Amino acid sequence: MDFKRLDRGEIIATVGGIVLGISLILDWFTLGNKNALLNGCHGPSSHCSGWHSLSIIRFLLLLAAVAPLILAWIIVRGHALSWPRGELTAVTALAALTFVIFRGLIDKPGTPPGEISIDYGWYVALVGGLLILTGSIWRSRESAAKRKPPGVL
Repeated sequence: MDFKRLDRGEIIATVGGIVLGISLILDWFTLGNKNALLNGCHGPSSHCSGWHSLSIIRFLLLLAAVAPLILAWIIVRGHALSWPRGELTAVTALAALTFVIFRGLIDKPGTPPGEISIDYGWYVALVGGLLILTGSIWRSRESAAKRKPPGVL
């Protein structure tokens, strides 16, 4: 195992995966009044973590958080990849960011949606997803094949 094989992009993506994984146990939503209900969390003025408030998406976010760690493990072990490093991690980061933004801004879980607001854990998940995306794009740019301009043989 050679940790010197990891470059800056993989380290950034790995830190983002850890941050995204930790965000699932933090408070994602705040319930406003006594009628607010979110997967077992009841208002008023209570908080609900990402793990308790998201049903299926929590497992998808957990997989997206583990993806950069798996890539780092593959690189440290020296295994060959059949795809450019960082591309699959970028795809999982985009999926995770889509889930986070959708559940936080577009379609908040629970009822009534007007009484449920996002909390600091959602922002931590957003930062984690952006770190994974930044690190994976950085890495895929470095490992991509160099292309020649048009007209050059």
